[in-house]
Amino acid sequence: METTPSIRVQDLTRQYGALTAIHKVNFTVNPGEVVGFLGPNGAGKSTTMRILSGIMSATSGSAWVGGTCVAQNPHEVKRKIGYMPENNPLPDDMRVVEYLRFRARLKEVPGRKLRSTVQEAMEICDLARTARRKIIGTLSKGFRQRVGIADALLGDPEVIIMDEPTIGLDPHQIQGIRKLIDNLRGKHTVILSSHILPEIERSCDRVIIINRGRIVAAGTSDELREEFLPGNRFSLIVEGDESAVSTCLEQRGLKSSILENTPQGENRARLTLRLENNGELGPQLIQALSNQSEFTLHSLASRVPNLEEIFLAATKRSWEETIETKPKISA
Repeated sequence: METTPSIRVQDLTRQYGALTAIHKVNFTVNPGEVVGFLGPNGAGKSTTMRILSGIMSATSGSAWVGGTCVAQNPHEVKRKIGYMPENNPLPDDMRVVEYLRFRARLKEVPGRKLRSTVQEAMEICDLARTARRKIIGTLSKGFRQRVGIADALLGDPEVIIMDEPTIGLDPHQIQGIRKLIDNLRGKHTVILSSHILPEIERSCDRVIIINRGRIVAAGTSDELREEFLPGNRFSLIVEGDESAVSTCLEQRGLKSSILENTPQGENRARLTLRLENNGELGPQLIQALSNQSEFTLHSLASRVPNLEEIFLAATKRSWEETIETKPKISA
């Protein structure tokens, strides 16, 4: 039996007059997945999330949450979604437990379940013992984010959407939010939008990248690495004539290109190499580059491109494709 996707988006478009915020956006998120939604400022991330949450209508296209069409049943969809916006507006003069009970009532949590629902959300977000009776205005940024996530969890929604949940947090607070997101895996479908790419890479099963209102990449980090930054990469430090490295490797049947060349002091450089060859290349490189008269190999390490590099490569490709497809104006 085929599982209904938690989120399905088809040809979603939103225009503001002559400005197109998103254009024919398509993606699917399966139940229990944690998916990162990435893009530069103004790429269309928040617009897409607001449409999914029923806060904003689309100009054209369709979106379904838990099999329910957002445009046709926005109120039912809101029951299936917990949404934490980027600014996370909270009343400064209410206590945490008071605010969450108020929000639970707004979300139509039955009276007999109100206390237990709020208590469970506070325990998941580590608020029950530390901040239950505190006034929200006195909380640190990290605890305010936890309150926002607890709010999103009320009513046990199928989908949790978090827009920049770790923005402005220190490393300890970010680690706490990361553990919290890990605890949601498999129990809820989670979409995270963030500019802190290492956090997305650690927390998410898949990544969707949007640029200029269009989806430009989607997949796991490994899949995107293979698509946008193929080949094996190595970082090495050499002393002497670093330009002779490529020639040396080519003579031994290793096709390479130098991606970066960073000086490391007098007559020494750190090189980033990309090799097109497959297999266990480390031993071959050491053998090929050792005992050379033009240069001395000081260190060699395999290097895996991170999500930031993948993100930059994907968005750069989309910019280049946009330029190539623009109609040429004759003189």
